[in-house]
Amino acid sequence: MKRVFTAAGTAIFMSTFSAAHAGPIDNACMSSERGGNRALCGCIQAVANITLNGQDQRLAAKFFAEPQMAQDVRMSKTQYHDEFWKRYEQFGATASAACS
Repeated sequence: MKRVFTAAGTAIFMSTFSAAHAGPIDNACMSSERGGNRALCGCIQAVANITLNGQDQRLAAKFFAEPQMAQDVRMSKTQYHDEFWKRYEQFGATASAACS
């Protein structure tokens, strides 16, 4: 079922990719030390628009500048962080499949 969702999400993503607007993930990606390019960062933002809400996107964007924060959130015992991390993992898997 997960693969079907990922495939469906990727299809939706591909049809809306060109219409993606800059968002917190795109901005963080473009300004990161890893030197993201417009196409890659735009792709990742488009996936984020499908898989993460605005609050999740703002938190995930912080990971680009503060990688340790991702580990802290992952290890956190709060319900919000546990639920966020599940969504974040889905985002990561979808972005990896769609943007690589």
